[in-house]
Amino acid sequence: MNNVFLANCAAAVASLSAGASIVATRFVVGDLEPISLAFYRYLVASICLIPILFWGFARFKIKKHDIIPIIFLGSLLYAIFPWLFSLSLFYTSAAFGAIGLATLPIITLIVAFFFKRELLNRLKVMGVLLAFLGVVIAVSQSLDNSESNQNHILGISLMVCAATIASIYSIFCKRYIMDYGPIFFSALSMLTGMLTLFPFVWLLRDLSIIISLDYYSWISLIFLGVIGGAFQFTAYTWALKWLTPTRAAVYLTLNPISAIFIAYPVLGETITISALIGLVCVLSAIFLVNYARKVNK
Repeated sequence: MNNVFLANCAAAVASLSAGASIVATRFVVGDLEPISLAFYRYLVASICLIPILFWGFARFKIKKHDIIPIIFLGSLLYAIFPWLFSLSLFYTSAAFGAIGLATLPIITLIVAFFFKRELLNRLKVMGVLLAFLGVVIAVSQSLDNSESNQNHILGISLMVCAATIASIYSIFCKRYIMDYGPIFFSALSMLTGMLTLFPFVWLLRDLSIIISLDYYSWISLIFLGVIGGAFQFTAYTWALKWLTPTRAAVYLTLNPISAIFIAYPVLGETITISALIGLVCVLSAIFLVNYARKVNK
């Protein structure tokens, strides 16, 4: 098996675990402030990766001109992204949040075009429009003025913002992955993001709130840190070493599928027809964009 094949497998597994992480976040987000949940998630992840951090600091010498970009990228993906991610799921369901996150490949394409990393053509533009049409269809039952439905729209909007943050990270992190290795860079970025969140959690006086969590919330938090943090992001970052950002992001289409079908028995969420139609539109858009890329080649 070559590294490209393994990278595709890693991206797929990471994306499936991302769907499960959406459900776990939805389960525990009512017990913790979204910013506190993001902090504790990556605190657990950083503890898991302590051996990697010691190994990396012993092996690699971080260049002075790389320190600020690494802190910036780490803060993007492991501070701002998880805060928006958790805040989104405070307002909307796991299914709707997953559909919002599934737009990440399309947003990555748009951001890559903006920074002149990828070209657009007619098929890609159609894919972008189809993806956003899918999101609109998914929330079509929530377009009235009731408070709960407006919350769904706000939640999905926040998740799309989170996807934008993740796309910026995936486009600009590759050089540092190549220089410091994907595993060490992931561990270092998570540590940076967690430390960035610490002052905010301190101000919220949430440093001791986890003591009051019940058994199931603790299990969810540990799952988010170990599987949804240390494993998921390390596997995805490793995949970025061998795949382009847009190709790796395609696998994130798997996360709404796993999220929707896990949320049904775990959270008792209803699978709506509009959500399924919207999901099909988003998936179709992503495959259309990748077909356009093959045609260009």
